[in-house]
Amino acid sequence: MAKSLTIQDLNVFYGEFHAVQNVSLKIRPKSVTAFIGPSGCGKSTVLRTLNRMHEVTPGAYTTGSVKLDDLDLYDKNVDPVGVRTTVGMVFQRANPFPTMSIRDNVVAGLKLGGVRDKAKLDEVAEASLRGANLWNEVKDRLDKPGGGLSGGQQQRLCIARAIAVSPQVLLMDEPCSALDPISTLAIEDLIAELKSEYTIVIVTHNMQQAARVSDQTAFFNLKATGKPGELIETGPTAKLFANPELKETEDYISGRFG
Repeated sequence: MAKSLTIQDLNVFYGEFHAVQNVSLKIRPKSVTAFIGPSGCGKSTVLRTLNRMHEVTPGAYTTGSVKLDDLDLYDKNVDPVGVRTTVGMVFQRANPFPTMSIRDNVVAGLKLGGVRDKAKLDEVAEASLRGANLWNEVKDRLDKPGGGLSGGQQQRLCIARAIAVSPQVLLMDEPCSALDPISTLAIEDLIAELKSEYTIVIVTHNMQQAARVSDQTAFFNLKATGKPGELIETGPTAKLFANPELKETEDYISGRFG
């Protein structure tokens, strides 16, 4: 069951560096929300706080709250590893385990969780590959290394791996930036299909992509070098692109800066 995310007064720090300040945002279930903004504005940082991935960086910490429905993901009793299962992530560059088979790539998370039933693993592998629109391309070579796939196929393999553990939310950090236009279109079509089951948040530098795939867009910016990034404006994508409330948003979307 897809769930909502509620970010309230979020501040992110890396040691003494204040990376992002005072972000509040509601992300609806079964929708696609795009984070846009210039490099260094904090959009990927905020994305990583949604499954506590930023905590792998020494000295990183947050104030404020991130809730998955009513569950505070930063409550001291919440296990970060469990958060990363519930809130899955697909990274900028496809990162399959290159020597591991396609099948084992998909079910790696289940195996780490202790699942050993081969029939169950095979069932999940097929369902996840079908969910990632990859099954027909790889069904005859499931025992071949995942590193032998094309770039676009590898990214869809990573999406299959993410959905194999039944998350409620999928985070995507520029998932198409290293792909050719045809592979990019395949990922965008997949995102449109996946939102019927998952809450999706995508970071993208591509304004056309944000306009094509997202229901809601959040524009981040930083006022000056060394200052924290901020959430400037958010709203339905069609409105934000056609009639933003702030000139700062209009200037970025129209390409006047960034």
